[in-house]
Amino acid sequence: MRLAILGGGGFRVPLVYQALLASGDPDIEVTLHDCDEQRLAVIGSVLAGLAHGHRDAPRVSSAASLDAALEGADFVFSAIRVGGLAGRERDERIALDLGVLGQETTGPGGIAFGLRTIPVAMHIAERVRALCPDAYVINFTNPAGMITEAMQRVLGERVIGICDTPSGLARRVAAALGLDPALASFDYVGLNHLGWLRGVRGDAADGRNLLPDLLADDDALAALEETDIFGADWIRTLGCVPNEYLYYYYFNRDAVRAIAAQQAPRGAFLTRQQNAFYAAAAATPGRALELWQQASDERRSLYMAEARGGEPRKPGRSPAGRAAGPAAAPRAAAGSGVAAPAGEGGYSGVALGVMRAISGGEPATMILNVRNGGALAGLDGDAVVELPAVVDAAGAHPLPAAPPALSQLGLMQQVKDVERLTIEAATTGSPSAALRAFALHPLVDSVCVARRLLAACTEAAEIR
Repeated sequence: MRLAILGGGGFRVPLVYQALLASGDPDIEVTLHDCDEQRLAVIGSVLAGLAHGHRDAPRVSSAASLDAALEGADFVFSAIRVGGLAGRERDERIALDLGVLGQETTGPGGIAFGLRTIPVAMHIAERVRALCPDAYVINFTNPAGMITEAMQRVLGERVIGICDTPSGLARRVAAALGLDPALASFDYVGLNHLGWLRGVRGDAADGRNLLPDLLADDDALAALEETDIFGADWIRTLGCVPNEYLYYYYFNRDAVRAIAAQQAPRGAFLTRQQNAFYAAAAATPGRALELWQQASDERRSLYMAEARGGEPRKPGRSPAGRAAGPAAAPRAAAGSGVAAPAGEGGYSGVALGVMRAISGGEPATMILNVRNGGALAGLDGDAVVELPAVVDAAGAHPLPAAPPALSQLGLMQQVKDVERLTIEAATTGSPSAALRAFALHPLVDSVCVARRLLAACTEAAEIR
């Protein structure tokens, strides 16, 4: 089986390779492609360090061109970052300077990221259709739902978007209830970085929703990470557990104020850290794995620290833990999908589960970004939604979802409209579509601000 990883010089690629190593499959061949040769060489050294001592480690090669990477691929992992971390840093700073959220996937930052990424993602989809039309594309590229929907316009349902945040939430809630997440089922509904866990059922014959038990248990609810973010009272008021990225909607003023108070947003920290890592690892390839592990630990400990007053996660908490109170903010949660193989965490574990199920393994149920079809009322069939889906040799098939609450559906519809306006602007160059995308996003509270955001994107050549 041949796997092409686009963005193969990316910092998180070793996480994918670790999952492949753990799978024990000796017949996997990995081809890395990246526009930055130095980054590609550094990650190659990290992977060599990970493979050391493994007799049947997946073979790794690199391809200088996109077409060479795609030729004959069975699966394509798309994990690209168009504009690099400098683009992310610029997006965050422009938004914060205008008094609105500076975050790479949610709000104006996500729109700007999408505008420059969608044309590249669409080109990749066209080359996949030409060179490996039977391959499945597993999209890691953010904003994941938006990019997946854009690529589906070329490749249809052979593009599956993944995110570990909802599956991590499911695992944490299952643990709080004393359930094995591999045997539990979860009622989750939403879009990428915009969803709600509405129910949990164990393997008991009565199939009772156990989430109310968690909400009524002070100690169990207090131990949940999402309680650190939203507070127990708000979770109980909602009657469900929100995806951590909904912090930016429910506590928007708090988030903007806390992030703006820091000397530099997340993108600036990552730019400095990763530039230092790649330079050091290029100079001393023999230490590449050690340096990557050190940088990874620091990255995890400080994830969203700018929204917690610059403080690292509390000692003794899991890697997903964070400080309490409304200044807390999301991080990339670990965990696999609903009823996914136990013990596999992170987005790399979700991706591996998708590959296994499609390649002829046992069908698996996971929370994925997939074409709606008729699974969720209130959004059309072509909308990419984030729902539990059964994955088998024929692809991913979303399970029917109960209708969401009006407040949930309204927010989903508004953000979906923004996603589609962003796709229109990116594919046609329409300034009008881009302006509407910025102005209609619920986290941009002024048409005047939207015009200034558009002007910044036009200056950066993201709208031509």
